[in-house]
Amino acid sequence: MSSAAEQEAVQEPAGTAVRPGEPPGLTAPGTVRTEVTGTEAAGTVRTEDPNGLRGEAAQALRVETAQAVRVENAQAVRLENAQAVRLEVAQAVRAEPRAPVVWPGAPMPLGARFRVGPDGVAGINFALWAGGAEAVELCLFDEHGNEIRCPLTELTHEIWHGFLPGVQAGQRYGYRVHGRWDPWTGARWNAAKLLLDPYARAVDGEFTLPPEVYGHMRDWPDQHVADTVRDDRDSAPYVPKGVVVHDDDDWVEDRRPKTPWADSVIYELHVRGFTQLHPDIPPELRGTYAGLAHPAAIDHLTRLGVTAVELLPVHQFAHEDHLLRRGLHNYWGYNSIGYFAPHAGYSASGSAGGQVGEFKRMVHALHSAGIEVILDVVYNHTAEAGELGPMLSLRGIDNRGYYRLQNDPRRYADYTGCGNTLHVVQPQVLRLITDSLRYWVTEMGVDGFRFDLAAALARSMHDVDMLSPFLAVIAQDPVLRRVKLIAEPWDVGNGGYQVGAFPPLWTEWNDRYRDAVRDFWRGALPDVRDLGYRLTGSSDLYAWGGRRPYASVNFVTAHDGFTLRDLVSYEHKHNEANGEGNRDGTSDNRAWNCGAEGESDDPEINALRRRQLRNLLTTLLLSTGVPMLVAGDEMGRTQGGNNNAYCQDNEIGWLDWSLLEQPEWRELTELTARVLKLRQTHPVLRRRAFFSGRAQAPDGLRDLAWFTRDGREMAEGDWYAPAATLGLYLSGRDIPGRDARGEPVTDDSFLAVLHAGAEPVAFELPGAPWAAAYELVLDTSREDQADAPGTVLEGGTEMTVPARSVLLLRVTA
Repeated sequence: MSSAAEQEAVQEPAGTAVRPGEPPGLTAPGTVRTEVTGTEAAGTVRTEDPNGLRGEAAQALRVETAQAVRVENAQAVRLENAQAVRLEVAQAVRAEPRAPVVWPGAPMPLGARFRVGPDGVAGINFALWAGGAEAVELCLFDEHGNEIRCPLTELTHEIWHGFLPGVQAGQRYGYRVHGRWDPWTGARWNAAKLLLDPYARAVDGEFTLPPEVYGHMRDWPDQHVADTVRDDRDSAPYVPKGVVVHDDDDWVEDRRPKTPWADSVIYELHVRGFTQLHPDIPPELRGTYAGLAHPAAIDHLTRLGVTAVELLPVHQFAHEDHLLRRGLHNYWGYNSIGYFAPHAGYSASGSAGGQVGEFKRMVHALHSAGIEVILDVVYNHTAEAGELGPMLSLRGIDNRGYYRLQNDPRRYADYTGCGNTLHVVQPQVLRLITDSLRYWVTEMGVDGFRFDLAAALARSMHDVDMLSPFLAVIAQDPVLRRVKLIAEPWDVGNGGYQVGAFPPLWTEWNDRYRDAVRDFWRGALPDVRDLGYRLTGSSDLYAWGGRRPYASVNFVTAHDGFTLRDLVSYEHKHNEANGEGNRDGTSDNRAWNCGAEGESDDPEINALRRRQLRNLLTTLLLSTGVPMLVAGDEMGRTQGGNNNAYCQDNEIGWLDWSLLEQPEWRELTELTARVLKLRQTHPVLRRRAFFSGRAQAPDGLRDLAWFTRDGREMAEGDWYAPAATLGLYLSGRDIPGRDARGEPVTDDSFLAVLHAGAEPVAFELPGAPWAAAYELVLDTSREDQADAPGTVLEGGTEMTVPARSVLLLRVTA
């Protein structure tokens, strides 16, 4: 021992390291102090004197000896304390979580799945596809965020796997994947980043996107090369973790409504936005799956008469960095990162796995009310964005295996406008998507899907290909080919617009219907050819390959764009609240504000706007095809002219239920329910086959006929001229197809008159053979729509059609 023998030495237990940079003389946490032993213990001195002990020297010796005794006694106490400390440390070491045993397990199924291992031992099998990786570590986290890393050493067909006996549901986990960092070749492995399991069925935590969650140095001074500079900071404290969920498949097929396509009415809604302000939903359930399952929410849907809800994305999603920097969030959810996990932010049951059961209970409640559940799914891109985006999951697992890259592999092919595009041609990507779809059908109980930017999924190497692997796999899959499949039939790449091109089994959002109907009611159609096709099922687009009129999902509004009320109140977008200088959102609104931009105090303008709302809704619900309503349009919901409220998780984006307290909006809701009831009652309004336009009987009566306002049938030249008034005759006498018992389907016949002119007009009702008499059942010029007008008119006589109105007349003789 040196001259510093008075200092205490530090001895470390096995497996503990002193923290670098610690000042001398301090003990690192978890180490044990041991006392110095020997004759030169602290506080003692040699007392020998070769000349004997005399006088003051002897007295000094006695004092020193007494001091030495006191020191030795103190040392004994310190030694006892040291022993106690050693015992406490040993106990703490034994109490610390140890890395669990990892058995080989199995490569399938992917994800974290409960199973019984060898000798009947229960546990969790973990399996991750990471094709080009050099090593994979499974990382387990306790409730305090402490991490245990378990190397997965088993590799089968590019799948790293292991079985952990004793691990239970509720375990939080992630992966670290090792490999080369070489962005110039597309390789972006970075084991410092904790990655979400693509197959995680629940996610705990929020994506906040600090610099640590980026695989590269996000704030590197030269942004042109920032994506090539690796960031070695640990991201685990800043990213959500997957949660192990116990298998629980309690769905039975007879619970599903199984509404035929021709009978379907879709209601597009946002889980949070629909329930957040509902006064009859308990506050703790608002904005959640449980809130949507509440009787108050379901009662509105059933009274309205819709058959399916189409939920804006409920896959776990992340918020974009540019929104977080502006204090905003992604509200719509088109930024998915977990394709098996219900978004935890919509759960009243927490994020530790309870969101899965809550979602299932919501589906069950809707099914019990006869309402199907369709999910809006985003498999075309992920929340990892382009090369400057965060490293959250797929990028760090195998960037080249999951994403489409350009010829310069540093860059991503972007057919979505969101920075990246999943490479669906790759088998592992195709498996991820189809496994996810089957999971939501078989285990979560959903009834169908609307595919965002579906053309991006149908691309082979570059071009959209209707024989692509994705479409082929869906067509032959025994589960997926039986559910409702809706395509948004375009993307932002070259050749991406594919309306009418998807194969049988698929229905499509028909934006040509939207544009034609908007233009007609604002007086902007150059002629009526296109409108004729749109009102009768769009046979020019879908009458091929055995497709039916219900291949067309008709809509006037959708989540992106103006609400219906804003469509008749604004001509220009007002997106200032989005913080992008009003540059975001389309400028092609095809809207007419009825004479004033925005909200107005003019009673005539407001009355006209309400009439236009009734015209648009009635036209939509009487058209052949599948109508889609947007939540709140039936009650005059407004976003204040914002036509891109994707980041407005507030009153702009939420449905204001207080509108139903105002008579004018309550009457609009009643009209919507009345027209939907008419549609449900009369099969001629929801045909399963296209109209032929040919005579069906010797009297010359046809299943479809068009009339001018002077009562004559439209000739070819009439279709090429502008017209503000159309008569549409629908015969219910010979409807193609038979009912479930094989009997012919017959119904009443109807005449619909659409008049977009600013002044009333005389219209001659068609006489024989079309009808001898008509009964007026609907008149959109009326504010009060509680009852049918009931007026009876003879065929061959004139009637006055009010300005800007729809009349529906039933043939009575």
